[in-house]
Amino acid sequence: MTTTQPASTNLQERFQPAGNPLREGLRIERTPDPCAMVIFGASGDLTYRKLMPALYDLALERLLPAGFSVIGFAHRDMDAESFKAHLREGVERFSRFRPIDDAIWESFAEGISYVRGDFNNPEDYERLSVELTAVDTQRGSMGNRMYYLATPPEFYANIVSCLGAKHLTHREDGAWQRVIVEKPFGHDLESAQGLNKAVNEGFDERDVFRIDHYLGKETVQNILAFRFANGIYEPIWNRQYVDHVEITVAESIGIEGRGSYYDDTGALRDMAQNHMMQLLSLVAMEPPGSLHADAVRDEKVKVLHALRPINPDLVNRSAVRAQYADGFVSGKQVPGYREEDRVADGSLTETYVALKLFVDNWRWADVPFYLRTGKRLAKRVTEIAVHFKPVPHRLFSSQASQNLEPNLLVLEIQPDEGMALKFAVKVPGPTMRLRPVNMVFQYGTAFNTGSPDAYERLLLDAMLGDGTLFTRRDEVEAAWRTVTQILDGWSNLPDDQIPQFEAGTWGPMEADAFLNREGRSWRRP
Repeated sequence: MTTTQPASTNLQERFQPAGNPLREGLRIERTPDPCAMVIFGASGDLTYRKLMPALYDLALERLLPAGFSVIGFAHRDMDAESFKAHLREGVERFSRFRPIDDAIWESFAEGISYVRGDFNNPEDYERLSVELTAVDTQRGSMGNRMYYLATPPEFYANIVSCLGAKHLTHREDGAWQRVIVEKPFGHDLESAQGLNKAVNEGFDERDVFRIDHYLGKETVQNILAFRFANGIYEPIWNRQYVDHVEITVAESIGIEGRGSYYDDTGALRDMAQNHMMQLLSLVAMEPPGSLHADAVRDEKVKVLHALRPINPDLVNRSAVRAQYADGFVSGKQVPGYREEDRVADGSLTETYVALKLFVDNWRWADVPFYLRTGKRLAKRVTEIAVHFKPVPHRLFSSQASQNLEPNLLVLEIQPDEGMALKFAVKVPGPTMRLRPVNMVFQYGTAFNTGSPDAYERLLLDAMLGDGTLFTRRDEVEAAWRTVTQILDGWSNLPDDQIPQFEAGTWGPMEADAFLNREGRSWRRP
C-alpha cells in the first residue's frame, strides 16, 4: 500500500537544510505559524509584480510555514488555474531567483486558490468564508489569516465591514487575524482619521499593518543599526555638530499611465506624507528602550509630533511645488506633465515638492531638514545626506583648503544601497594641500549578495506579528497633520502659482533659491 504526504508539509520538505547551523536556527526562529493570506485586488499589478514574487522568494528561502496558502479575491473573471498561470508569469519576470524552479513552484502553487467577488457585495464574502474553512481543513492553517488590502483606499472600509459581518475578523481558539493596508492611507488628516476608525472597528490596532515598502529596504533598516550599534556617531548626532539634513527621493520616470490617480494625489501625498516622513523620523528619533515594535514606533511618533507647525498663510517659507515640463531624460524626449494621458488641462497638481521642516526638541532645535521628491528628475536616487558643521577655526590657509568642504555622511537607499563618509586628507607632496575624499561601503560588494526585496521582509514580519517596520495609527495621523497644513496653504495660492521645470533636470529654480537664500545648496547625487 502506498501513502501520500499531507499537503501541509509538502512545500517545506522539498527543501534541503542549508547546512549552516546559525542560518538554520535563524530560519526556525523566523518561520511563522501556519496561515492563509487573502489578497483583495489579487488580479492587480501589485500582486503580479511584488507580492507573489516576494512570497515565492520566501518559499525558496524556506521561510514560509508548512501549508501556507494564498487566496486571491478580485472581480476579474478567472478560475484558480488561470489565476495561478497569471501569478507564475509575474514570478518568472520579477523574482530575485531566476529561472523559476518548477518543482518549488508546483509545490507552492498547490496552496493557491481564487474567489471571484465584488469588494462591496457581502454575499461574495460567504464564498470566501467557505474557501477559508476548506483551507484550514486541507492545508492546516489553523484559522490564522492575513488579509492584504491591495485595492484603492475607497474599498478599505467596506472590505473590513464585510469581513466583520461574516465573522472573519475576530480571534477564535487562539488563532490570529491581521490586515495589511497599502498606501495611500487617507487623502488628508480628516480622511486618514476616518479610515483608521473604520479599520479599527474590525481589527485591534496590534493586528493592523500599514505597509510602507521603504521601511523594508535594507539601508533604511540599517539606519537603526548605524545609529544605535556604533558608539562613535551618537555624540555628534545632534544640533551641536549637524548643520542640516537633506532627504532626497528622486525618480527619473513620469507618472507611468497613472494620470487619473496621480492628478488627484500629487507628490506631497504620494511620497512626502509616507516614505519621506518615515525616513525623517528614523534619522531624528531618540534611542528606543528596546527593539520591540512599540518602543521603536513610540520614538518615531515623538519626532512627528515635534515637527514645527506650518502656518498655511506663510506656506512658501516652508514648501516649494512645481511640475515637470517637456524635456530629455536619458537622452529620450519626454512630454510635460500636462501632456500626459488622463491629466486635466491646466492641472495644478505638483510633481515636485521641496520642504523645510524643523524638529523642535532638545536634540534638533533649529536644524533644518530639507526634503525633496519629484518625477522626471535627472536620475533615480533615494538618499539621506547628513551635513556636518564646518570646523570652528580654519587652521589651514585658504590656498591649502580652498576645496575643503564640511564632513558629509550619505546613506544611499536606492538604487545602490550603501553609505559614504566624506572627510579631508592631505594631498601627497611637499606642500600642505587638503582634498575631500570618500570612504564608501556598499551592500553588494561587502556581502557579495543582493538584498532581498522590501516586500519579502515586510510580508514575513506581518505573518510573525512584528509591527516594527509598519506604521502605527498615531504615526499616520501625525504625519498628515503637517502635510495638511501645507495643502491648506497651497489651496489659498493663486491658480497660476506653480512653477514649471524642464524634465531631466534637478527641479525648479525656485527650489534652488529656497536653499540659496540661507547660504546652502542642494546636493547633486
